[in-house]
Amino acid sequence: MPPRKSITLTEAELRLMKILWRRGESGVGDLVAAMPEGTSLAYNSVLTTIRILEQKGYVEHRQDGRAFLYTPCVAEHEASQTEVRHMLQRFFGNSRERLLISLLGDDEITPEELQRLKQAIADTPLDGSVETHVSESRRGAPRIVPDREEA
Repeated sequence: MPPRKSITLTEAELRLMKILWRRGESGVGDLVAAMPEGTSLAYNSVLTTIRILEQKGYVEHRQDGRAFLYTPCVAEHEASQTEVRHMLQRFFGNSRERLLISLLGDDEITPEELQRLKQAIADTPLDGSVETHVSESRRGAPRIVPDREEA
């Protein structure tokens, strides 16, 4: 019996997706050239990986002459949410509380991160209707920011 197809991204797939999210539509040669230094992949490896991403539904292609151009059809935020949900289900029994307690028990959490988490929790409505996203603070540290709809 063949292994079940995973909807999550491998490290190689994620590297390619990050390039596509940043660059937009790209050919395989463009992806090879845009690989970060020290993580280069051969043309055939990139081609195989991009085809797997297409089978998984992360990218689609169009033909331009003899070349195929690939475009992400899943937004980065959506892919990250899928990964978090997958991890939440696999490791924490779908318990956000257990996940948060695990994060808070991490010795590497800084007081600033802890304060931002406290503030994000305090700012979240009890019905959970406000979605949040992570943005960069002025110092480059991630911070959780509620998405607010304009009235």
